[in-house]
Amino acid sequence: MTDQGNRDIQAALSDMDGAREWMASICGPHGLRVSRPERLRFQQSGTVLRSMATTIGYVEYGTDVTVAVRGDSPLNCYSVSLPVVGQQEMAAQGRLWLSDQDRGLIVSPQESQDLDIAGNCRKIHLAIPRSALQQVLQTMLQQPVEAPVVFQPEMDAVAGDQASWWRMVKFLMSEMERSGPLLAQFYLSGEFELTLLKGLLLSQPHNYSEQLANRSAQTPPHYLTRARQFIHDNAREQIALEDIERAAGVSRFKLFEGFKQYFGCAPMAYVRKYRLESVRREMLEDGSIRNISSVALSWGLSHLGRFSTEYKALFGESPSDTLKRASSRTEAKR
Repeated sequence: MTDQGNRDIQAALSDMDGAREWMASICGPHGLRVSRPERLRFQQSGTVLRSMATTIGYVEYGTDVTVAVRGDSPLNCYSVSLPVVGQQEMAAQGRLWLSDQDRGLIVSPQESQDLDIAGNCRKIHLAIPRSALQQVLQTMLQQPVEAPVVFQPEMDAVAGDQASWWRMVKFLMSEMERSGPLLAQFYLSGEFELTLLKGLLLSQPHNYSEQLANRSAQTPPHYLTRARQFIHDNAREQIALEDIERAAGVSRFKLFEGFKQYFGCAPMAYVRKYRLESVRREMLEDGSIRNISSVALSWGLSHLGRFSTEYKALFGESPSDTLKRASSRTEAKR
């Protein structure tokens, strides 16, 4: 998508210095180390969004590499990535963080850390300028921000708010690849970029999370808490809308209004989403599972064709793909 300011970028390099300089132009100082330089096949394809200069796209190196980030020569951006295939591992904050299709990573620019990237790793990569993230955070807090944002390195790409953020990233990338005229409009593309940065700050723990939560806390009223707990406790059983109404103790209109406001969907849509997420979590946590249908049925998803369609729409992969990855991970640990 190369219109009116959004800028496509493409690179295919086989020399270490070239790859290092290219990524330095994207992220800042790039301590690239390669044990087998002759095997390097660096590729990046992406787009620089014109509103706040966030870069979004794909990166791969073609051979095992290490990227060293040091506090005395920090990056100029937050480097956020999620492997599409392969793995990466980061040494940061005194421990190791493994990243694969289910776990993303954030490299905060001012911390010392080493990122080991496997040769077969191809990953979604976002470079978010430090100044842009600080500006968005200050607007959300409505006060100046002095200390830099330091994120927890690992991001859950399976369930919860962080997974929702990654699905939003994938949607944006998919639309950009289609090069549709609507997304080219400055206002709309700028709003998407702003939403990405706000979503990251709200979904991923960091040193300003508590201040943000205090600023924008929206505690669901008790009737919604009761309804949500009823759904979680009874998700394996048959649940009707009337059951949720009784648990909440309010009118249907108020129930729908509350679910839309606080959970972003209707009550029965929430039930279905919770069941789908539970099936996925169970498959990923138990590598011995072989029968997807039995797991789906145990969570009340009796229409298996519809289950597969909705699962893929929500998570971007089929149930069988999830199961294969879970089984492969279990085998790798043995």
